[in-house]
Amino acid sequence: MGEVVVIGAGLGALAGAARLAASGQRVTVYERGETYGGGVRRRTRDGFGFDTGPALLHLPAVWRDLFVKTGKQPLERCVRLRQVDPGARHVFADGGEVTLPAASRSGTLRALDGALGAGAGQRWAEVLVRARTVWDATRRPLLEEPRTGTEPLPGDPYPAVRRRGLLRRRPPTLAEVAADELKDPRLAALLESYALAHGLDPRTAPASATVLAYLEQTFGAWSVEGGLRALADAVHRRCEERGVRFVFGTDVTEPLVAGGRVRGVRLADGTEVPADTVLDGGCPHREQAPGRARLTLLLALRGARPADAAHRTVVHTADRDAELAALFGGVEPATAPTVTVYRPGDPTGVPDAQHEAVTVTATVPPHGPLDWTDAARADAWTRRLLDAAARAVPDLGERLLWHERHTPADAARETGVPGGAVPVPALAGTGREASRPVPNLGAVEGWYALGGWAHPGGGLAHAGMSGALVAGLVTEGREWRGSR
Repeated sequence: MGEVVVIGAGLGALAGAARLAASGQRVTVYERGETYGGGVRRRTRDGFGFDTGPALLHLPAVWRDLFVKTGKQPLERCVRLRQVDPGARHVFADGGEVTLPAASRSGTLRALDGALGAGAGQRWAEVLVRARTVWDATRRPLLEEPRTGTEPLPGDPYPAVRRRGLLRRRPPTLAEVAADELKDPRLAALLESYALAHGLDPRTAPASATVLAYLEQTFGAWSVEGGLRALADAVHRRCEERGVRFVFGTDVTEPLVAGGRVRGVRLADGTEVPADTVLDGGCPHREQAPGRARLTLLLALRGARPADAAHRTVVHTADRDAELAALFGGVEPATAPTVTVYRPGDPTGVPDAQHEAVTVTATVPPHGPLDWTDAARADAWTRRLLDAAARAVPDLGERLLWHERHTPADAARETGVPGGAVPVPALAGTGREASRPVPNLGAVEGWYALGGWAHPGGGLAHAGMSGALVAGLVTEGREWRGSR
């Protein structure tokens, strides 16, 4: 039985800790903060409850597998999951809107044709069929196999439509797919919104990013009663049940290496902790982390949530070019960015049935490039998000009791990630080295990387898979390449 040290208590790190403890390893988690969950947090006030990190769960099978492999109680006995249906409502810049059903190809086709005109649904469906090619080609190497750092990254397998008279010497970007194959700016905005939600610039993101839309519209999205913090609570409990030891308020400063392998870690107070294996769940970037961040508003409303309110509404920006310039070019915007409004209808998140808790979020530049401690700047962005949210929630101004905001500076303070940046998922054809998740195998024997900043990248499903992949490497050996 080996001694394992885990650095950080994010959900990916907890997933790896639980799996290794279940296999008989002695596991200790050191977390610089005072709680677990990384960016998965909950804010409560006056009987209201809000997620300040991710709001929906994708590919819950990843977490079902964790609970099956580490204990007798399955995931659904530990948290209450509900598939979000309809999948999303989209409000476009021209005032038009469409509500898409959950995980229904035919229903989506009919909804798009009805809202955007005949043929819109078919064009969207054809892009998602090509996105399935991406999923089939990359599911195993980008989600189910660990990365050692020596194997080549897969190229972009998206089978782009060849247009007469259009010559390209490189694979298309997501924005080019949206323009060439969807043709309608509203459909293009719909496709690009999946990339923006993950902090990706559609002008440079590979066409393989279409897989993000495919995954949600094929497998759906899920809410958790009590917010995603309830999932973090359940994973933490499972770790404790398996004997994982937690030490909070303690920072790990460096590894201890001898004879070409890890021998332990040194803590901030100088204490040396021996270990055979170290799992690093932290952000590898010491300066500005790549990627974008999130600005989140927490709205307490008087009045009951309407029964027909969509769980999630995406309000698209009126000026796409200005939004991208603000996000990726450092130009202060004049209009509201693309905003997502969550109205979960969770009875645990309100003081009574005559109130509603609403979360509004947008992808924004991280703290550093913009100073999110500047009250004037934060107030201006807050007004933009509130203006956009009013297009999704009728009478928002009259119903608003109070609001709070959670900025990238808050996220940086809570998680220790420079700028409060959010990691992006691994994608085929990604060319920028800085944005790629780090390999699971470290340069020194016994050192492994997991969590959102390690392969397979950001997102709760990907982070959970990183825990499974690293646990497999530790228990099966460095040559292990995933379960067959």
